[in-house]
Amino acid sequence: MTKKALISVSDKTGLDQLLSSLKEQGYHIISTGGTAKFIREAGFEVQEVAELTAFPEMLGGRVKTLHPKVLAGILARRDEEQDLKDLAAHEIEEIDLVVVNLYPFADVISRENLVYADAIENIDIGGPTLLRSAAKNYQSITVLSDPNQYAKYIEVSKTNDEQALLDLRQELAVAVFEHTTNYDKLIAQFLKSRAESMSSLSLEDEEASLPQEYSLNLELKSKLRYGENPHQEAALYTEAGKVPSGLAAAKQLHGKEISYNNYLDLQAAWNIASEYDDTIPCVAIIKHNNPCGVAIAPSIAQAYQDALSCDTVSAFGGIVAANKEVDLAAANEMIEIFLEAIIAPSFSAEALEVLKTKKNLRLLEIKPAAKNKELNIKRIDGGYLIQENNDFLHDAEQLETVTKAQVEETQWVDLMLAWKVVKHVKSNAIVAVKDGKTIGVGCGQSNRVKSVADALSNQDMESRGAVLASDAFFPFADNIDICAQNHISAIIQPGGSIRDKEVIEACDEAGIAMVFTKTRHFLH
Repeated sequence: MTKKALISVSDKTGLDQLLSSLKEQGYHIISTGGTAKFIREAGFEVQEVAELTAFPEMLGGRVKTLHPKVLAGILARRDEEQDLKDLAAHEIEEIDLVVVNLYPFADVISRENLVYADAIENIDIGGPTLLRSAAKNYQSITVLSDPNQYAKYIEVSKTNDEQALLDLRQELAVAVFEHTTNYDKLIAQFLKSRAESMSSLSLEDEEASLPQEYSLNLELKSKLRYGENPHQEAALYTEAGKVPSGLAAAKQLHGKEISYNNYLDLQAAWNIASEYDDTIPCVAIIKHNNPCGVAIAPSIAQAYQDALSCDTVSAFGGIVAANKEVDLAAANEMIEIFLEAIIAPSFSAEALEVLKTKKNLRLLEIKPAAKNKELNIKRIDGGYLIQENNDFLHDAEQLETVTKAQVEETQWVDLMLAWKVVKHVKSNAIVAVKDGKTIGVGCGQSNRVKSVADALSNQDMESRGAVLASDAFFPFADNIDICAQNHISAIIQPGGSIRDKEVIEACDEAGIAMVFTKTRHFLH
């Protein structure tokens, strides 16, 4: 009996080679509309599905392959006598190979000028049905859902090794169910997003609730050299069907391949630098996911110099983020020490010429965007933790000064810088700031006293008159004692300790102004 292949593809990549192989194997080809035309023009014989089913395509092409003469030919079990009798009774022939890839829904919805009706028409119905049917019957049928599978299929089919063919069919069936699952997730996410954009719910209501179900629909963008350590494999994935944004879409202009750890540090650096828009130049220097220096200044060059001065030792081999264009003056400063990477919205031509003299220095251009409203996801054994991103900050007028000493107008700039930075520092987090730059960062300690001491231990920095931020409340007044010894002038912290009164009294005694935010900034 002549073997039959059903082919219906939107992506014609590699189809010529596959058709040549099928011709050598003696396959009879059945196809639909545009695919049938391609096959015919490529010089191969093909039978239209409408001819096989004796039923025309209808509803503008929405219905063409969903017919018993197609589906029964795919689903019939070759070792079930009754299935074979049913086929014979209805003059239905077996189909041995299904080659289908789905309508390009992801490409369509990523278009800038998307027409909603086009998205709906690119929700494939027949394709997933054919794929799932063939995958269900993989013990008898081969199903190809991706042009990248053709070469392996051609190679294995030449061997006539039945076990190898069965193993391949099972592998291809798994790929089908993964593919159709992600395809359906993408459609669901698109329709949900559409519904939410038209909903009468307030933005606050929408943002306050977490979904009952949450699906990850990711596709491989690039493999990385390795993960956090050389023995760990790693890769970058992006959301299927969405135009990549943020760091995942950053354009690398120069330097070595970006590593897993680089990505983590680049994100941490960009998160801090982008707390300010480009009207206030800001530079963050990151080492091992924590800031070793952050500053705001009239220029990126000055902001970089100030950020570097906070901890010149730790900055060696660090990651730099700037919230506006890196110009020649900034580049001349940055080239002076070894840096792993620099990320910014743009680089001037002169700056690039200077920075590219460092062969391995990674230069990334990132497109500033609105704050990320996607949920934050972390993996634990057997599950996932999901939360909203911590995008909450305060304006100075929303904060409460709880001490006798009041915050001077000139201190607010430093206080807000410290508060913006501290939420990006591993808890327990303390950040000291003076004159628009960090002078000390205490991070990741198991007690807050140690973090305060670390932040104020920099002998190269004069702490007199500096301000300090704490990501959570001070549980005891001993933290204030250290601040007083180092002449801190103002503190910003959430408040909420049962000993707030003692802490406030200690500040009053030392003449330190203290502001309560009533919101903490833990980062674990």
